[in-house]
Amino acid sequence: MSEQSKRVDPIPDEFASYEEAAEFWDTHDTTDYPGSFEEVAVHAELKHRRFEVEVDEDLIKVLSVQAHQRGIAVGRLVNEMLREKVDA
Repeated sequence: MSEQSKRVDPIPDEFASYEEAAEFWDTHDTTDYPGSFEEVAVHAELKHRRFEVEVDEDLIKVLSVQAHQRGIAVGRLVNEMLREKVDA
């Protein structure tokens, strides 16, 4: 079937649920509806920056156990430890 003869289902006026909308867009391509969307201006402000640091496997295992024991995320534990070390 050629692109020109491709049948495009109309976008429903309303969806009964988010799931119904998701199901529709899972099976349809937004590029088939070029006049149905409008551009919007978006302003985003990054409040925090994150950096990736390599950590040895044996060390991450120990950190994971300690974080679990304290009920916090590994990243939070590492940040707390680094802050203590830097402030010392």
